Amino acid sequence: MDIKKNSSYTFAKQIISYAQDKKSHNIVLLDITKLSSIADYFIICHGEAELHVKAIADKILEETSKHGNHVWHYEGYDYLHWILLDYVDVVVHVFLEKYRKYYNLERLWGDADIETFS
Repeated sequence: MDIKKNSSYTFAKQIISYAQDKKSHNIVLLDITKLSSIADYFIICHGEAELHVKAIADKILEETSKHGNHVWHYEGYDYLHWILLDYVDVVVHVFLEKYRKYYNLERLWGDADIETFS
């Protein structure tokens, strides 16, 4: 089966569209299916300010819930520097830019196939 046609990829693309609706920056999709069993995909993006980070995460939570996809675990709402939304097969990381640069998940998962979105 083509990995690009599986349901977790389709779900990841839906989440990306919600992040785009809130003008998130530098969205990347990391395909980690061959690297780890913790998830199929990581979505990484960032916002310009803490309220922007919150708005992006809130939009994703709201829209996925509307479509019957409820988050399994989330964290980061206390400080709004890095919000993690775990949907089991897809994990979303919404950062403030300086924290994204500091943690550099793209480099940490550098062997993953990557797609970029504007």
